[in-house]
Amino acid sequence: MKVNIEIDDKHAEPSITIQTNEWSDELEEIVAIIKRKNRKRILGIESDQTVLLDPNQVEFVYAEKRKILACIGKRNIEVRMKLYEIEDVLAPYGFMRFSKSVIGNLNHIERFELSFNGNLCVYFHSGNKEFITRKYVKSIKDRLVMGGQSDDC
Repeated sequence: MKVNIEIDDKHAEPSITIQTNEWSDELEEIVAIIKRKNRKRILGIESDQTVLLDPNQVEFVYAEKRKILACIGKRNIEVRMKLYEIEDVLAPYGFMRFSKSVIGNLNHIERFELSFNGNLCVYFHSGNKEFITRKYVKSIKDRLVMGGQSDDC
């Protein structure tokens, strides 16, 4: 890979252009690294205390009874953000939309089971399970085949 860096006063802010003939795992990693620099922190509420959540530990985030909850093992921690906002923040960590109300971490998936209606049942390493609706099954399979799961799992 060839890297060119041009430092000049005519540039008001940094801009990155990648020229290639095809998408690769290497490019996926580069984009993830670049996005990490501008990442927000996620704060959760548990037992009337504010806790700082490590996105790498979150298995999935879901909406239930007008609340957004992050699942870490057996803990469900309330997050005071909209689901689409959390999706944007967590995307560089391997999260994808599972359904209208669930965003899941692909790096915590242990196995899948196909349901009779075309949905996938996802089992996480902790034993928790969630469903991926048919609408999102293909994009998640494509991402996993492309290398969506990290080595640090």
